[in-house]
Amino acid sequence: MEYRRAQFHFLFLYLFVNNGFIGIQSKEHVLLDMKAAGSELGWLTLPNEEGWEVVQTVVNGSLLYTYSVCNVASDTEQNNWLRTTFIQRRPDISRVSVELRFIVRDCNSFGGSSPSCRETFGLYLSETDTDVGTNFRKSQFRKIATVAPDEVTANRGGGRADLRVNIETKSIGPLSRRGFYLAFQDLGGCVALLGLRVFYTTCPATMRSLAAFPEQVASGVLAEVEGTCVKDAVVVGEAAPRMYCTSEGEWVVPVGQCLCRAGYQAVGDACKACEPGYYKSTDSSQPCEVCPENTKRSGHGALLCSCMEGFFRAPTDPNSAPCFSLPSPPQNLVYTTLLTAGSLQLTWRPPADTGGRSDITYSVVCERCEGGLCSLCGGRVRFEPAQTALKDPEVVVSELEPHVNYTFTVEAQSGVSQFSRKRATASITTVLHFTDGPRVLYLRVEDRTTSSLTLSWVVDHPVQNNNSPRYELMYRKKEDPGELDVTTYTVLVLEKNSVQINDLLPGTKYVFRVHTLTAEGHPSSHNAELEFETLALAESQTQNSSMVVMGAIAGGGVMLLIVVVILLLHKRLEDVSLTYIDPHTYEDPCSAVLKFASEIHPSHITKQKVIGAGEFGEVYRGSLKIPGRCEVAVAIKTLKPGYTEKQRQDFLSEASIMGQFSHKNIIRLEGVVTKFKDAMIITEYMENGALDQYLRDHDGDFASYQLVGMLNGIAAGMKYLSDMNYVHRDLAARNVLVNGNLECKVSDFGLSRVLEDYPEGTYTTTGGKIPIRWTAPEAIAYRKFTSASDVWSFGIVMWEVMSYGERPYWDMSNHEVMKSINEGFRLPAPIGCPSAVNQLMLQCWTQDRSKRPRFVDIVNLLEKLLRNPESLSAIASIDPRVSIRLPSTSGSDGAPFRSVDEWLESIKMAQYRETFALAGIKTMEQVLRLKMEDIKNIGVRLPGHQKRIAYSVLGLQDPTTTLDLFAV
Repeated sequence: MEYRRAQFHFLFLYLFVNNGFIGIQSKEHVLLDMKAAGSELGWLTLPNEEGWEVVQTVVNGSLLYTYSVCNVASDTEQNNWLRTTFIQRRPDISRVSVELRFIVRDCNSFGGSSPSCRETFGLYLSETDTDVGTNFRKSQFRKIATVAPDEVTANRGGGRADLRVNIETKSIGPLSRRGFYLAFQDLGGCVALLGLRVFYTTCPATMRSLAAFPEQVASGVLAEVEGTCVKDAVVVGEAAPRMYCTSEGEWVVPVGQCLCRAGYQAVGDACKACEPGYYKSTDSSQPCEVCPENTKRSGHGALLCSCMEGFFRAPTDPNSAPCFSLPSPPQNLVYTTLLTAGSLQLTWRPPADTGGRSDITYSVVCERCEGGLCSLCGGRVRFEPAQTALKDPEVVVSELEPHVNYTFTVEAQSGVSQFSRKRATASITTVLHFTDGPRVLYLRVEDRTTSSLTLSWVVDHPVQNNNSPRYELMYRKKEDPGELDVTTYTVLVLEKNSVQINDLLPGTKYVFRVHTLTAEGHPSSHNAELEFETLALAESQTQNSSMVVMGAIAGGGVMLLIVVVILLLHKRLEDVSLTYIDPHTYEDPCSAVLKFASEIHPSHITKQKVIGAGEFGEVYRGSLKIPGRCEVAVAIKTLKPGYTEKQRQDFLSEASIMGQFSHKNIIRLEGVVTKFKDAMIITEYMENGALDQYLRDHDGDFASYQLVGMLNGIAAGMKYLSDMNYVHRDLAARNVLVNGNLECKVSDFGLSRVLEDYPEGTYTTTGGKIPIRWTAPEAIAYRKFTSASDVWSFGIVMWEVMSYGERPYWDMSNHEVMKSINEGFRLPAPIGCPSAVNQLMLQCWTQDRSKRPRFVDIVNLLEKLLRNPESLSAIASIDPRVSIRLPSTSGSDGAPFRSVDEWLESIKMAQYRETFALAGIKTMEQVLRLKMEDIKNIGVRLPGHQKRIAYSVLGLQDPTTTLDLFAV
């Protein structure tokens, strides 16, 4: 047996000389190292004799100590113990790692002489708050593991052996006492313990994204650690940056970041103040920028660069914009008198120096000067198109008086003019001399009796100094045929524009003509002869008798009238379908517009900002201020220059249609401008714009209950249109507008208009263009547009809303869409769509239009769902591959996804590329292992986006899966 021990010790020496130990990584903190302890091990053995022995070996001048036991040939039962010294732990360490380096001899090496030979040994633990010294009680130890070698050392013959060193690491925990002992039990093996290392692991202190993370002790679970922004850095969002420390001591899944605050930029892992001549206006990752043109040199840490004297920025200019000077005055201001009396046109050239800006506008001030005193012209004088905010260098001024000195001052302004008292103006003075006196426009009868007529008339313009003109009135009795051809007039000269003529014959026609007199008393041009007739005696008596009768029945009649009015109003509300009138039945579209819409003067309208471009021209946000009414925000549709008469008729036709509707879910028409050169349609302003884009911008932000509320509003508006027998033909989410209260209103009543923004979205027939993806099959095939075809379109709108503005039928061509619908294909339920809502969609898409629900049925069903929100909790079944339009395992070309970026792009989640990269998810194999909790932890916050990514992962994992519900 002594020979075997000596042989074993020789093997240990060979091992130390040829292999050595592996170095300890810096993130590991060692509590006990058998090699480093050297001769100070002080471990206890039991029994003291014939058990574990310490072996001392000199290697390269250094003593190495190992423990070994090899009593395989003994006839007695073996139970040899080896206990370490007391190992003290830190209070924050609950788990440690134990690394063993050992050799175990192959029992077959000893032949049949050792039947009780073992090739394993036991590892034990005893926790205690005190160092018990040499007091060794086996009963206080509990077994941690049975240590078995991966490879045993066997003889090769000739006294040689194949050495097989085993390295095994065990994790021990949780620990709760101040320290602990480890012990090893041998039950009859031939074992050499070459090394023992007890250590714990930490994630080292580090810097990431301008945040400092402290050292963190690694535990058995993923530990979240919050970082602290470096000096002059701020947190992005509400939560501080954080990372997770793994049990292996690795930092993973960084979430959030810090950014250098305004006036500072990132330099390495610190934020440094901007140098003089540089600035940074926002908390961002951008570097400091050079001060723009015409600004003062900034100091250290500048947030912006101030303008030099005489230079300014507009309130809407960013801090990165240069500073601008004021424009110079307008050039070559001239006037031209117009044919219309009291009117002239002012024209000028733009300023020679615009100050570097392109937003030049003009305003005009009118003054009338008499006797050296000047005063503003007042509201009587009219300016077309406006008096202020003129973009073109011209204006027409009307309602001017003759022989008055007028001074017109034109000021050039830009976005920075408000910051200086200096004005860029040009002035011109003129006097208008009317060649003709005032002309009588029309003559009317104010009252008549059997013997008198009361007349009045109106002139086209006043005379000088507001003096009332004199008038010459001529009248005669109209002769009967056969009377002598002698014309005798009675002539009256009057000082005012009304007169009562008495002593006339009853029931007799008289011919009247009236004209103004010049200062010299000469008559000016007169109006045509007009005939008026006095009352006949019988008519007068009948009228008097009628007054008595009417007085008698008035009391009772008024009650009857009230009842009739109430019944008529009630009937109109019940039978609104009779109220819609097709404006195309009018020969003149202008007459249809004036019947259904209010004419608004352009001076009451202020354009503020272009918010879009329609088929006919630009659409502006603006304000409407009608005297006596509060100012309101409006949308202003304009007709682009160079329009044809057909385009003008189509433009006004939409206003004629819109003006007939009055419902809270239909866009409201405020009025029109038709009597001036630039026609306009004025509607209420909807702050959030088109529904499809609004939903795309707020993907995942709303609960199902809110989305159904939007649909209910749209359905209510469509029910109103259906009750009026109006077919929309182009119902889509892009034609529904959303206001600040999330109220949805149906808009766009241009019928079969050309969809300029959707060149691929229409199918041309001989009768116009049809939006294929939203249109019922019978309307496409036979141009059969009915309220039922609008119901089909409403089903598509429901799908758009529940999918947050997804394009219907995705990237399918129009031909593929029509073919698929005719073959029975219907759009699948969007992710997270309530089952009841999906069922209503499918009913709207019934092939037989007579079996589709009516809008009244749709409104009733949606209101029922809103009254019972629990009914929205059941989610429709989906196929992940179809519902998010994603091939199960391949990219656009049919090949497997080659990268995480390609996969995210395919499911329209490309905005999370950086998020996945920062989390260390860079391969599709890592994607396939993602769980819902992982998706949340890496920084995907919106529930809708979490669902989309999770469904896609599930579809990639199992291409045949169809889900009833995926919990989020």
